[in-house]
Amino acid sequence: ASGLCRINEDQKVALDLDPYVKKLLNARRRVVLVNNILQNAQERLRRLNHNVAKETARRKAILEASGGYPQGSPSK
Repeated sequence: ASGLCRINEDQKVALDLDPYVKKLLNARRRVVLVNNILQNAQERLRRLNHNVAKETARRKAILEASGGYPQGSPSK
């Protein structure tokens, strides 16, 4: 954005770049916002996946300990 302003001043062009600079800054702000939302969702999904794996291992251990889940049978 500052680069466009500097180019505009250097070239002494009659074209006003301010609206374009504002649009670029607004688009950048929205991209950053969406990126943050995506990162948060990915982190929640990673934690959920970890908890599911932990719970699955816990339940499998309980079943094996109670004898309800034979050692040689295939698991899902």
